[in-house]
Amino acid sequence: MVMSGDGSHRFLIHDRDSIYSADVDRTIAAMGLTILKTPVRSPQANAFCERVIGTIRRECLDWVIPVNEGHLRHLLREWVAHYNRGRPHASLGPGIPEGSALSLAPASHGHRIPDGSSIVAKPILGGLHHEYIVESKAA
Repeated sequence: MVMSGDGSHRFLIHDRDSIYSADVDRTIAAMGLTILKTPVRSPQANAFCERVIGTIRRECLDWVIPVNEGHLRHLLREWVAHYNRGRPHASLGPGIPEGSALSLAPASHGHRIPDGSSIVAKPILGGLHHEYIVESKAA
């Protein structure tokens, strides 16, 4: 399900499997949800969804036990921000999808920390993950 900004559900995404009968679709529509079906003859569409759900499980939910729905929403908001802003993605090499305005570009002289700078670790999800940035040292 896809949520709106106010926390309510707006869409239900499902494939075109025969288990989703017209009756199921009518019941879901009666709940005020819009049904979005995956493209015809596109089995890979489901694979993308399953891949991200598996990543969320392996990197977040396998390590943290949510105590209620609000806690789960908080965990997922923090993890999604980390996933898009601080976590490197294999398809981008060492790149990060949204990049970080806080981190400096690698120095032209290799893997050395620029003079007057230090590496700072920012804990994510209570220290489950970390993001690292280069900051200028205070004078």
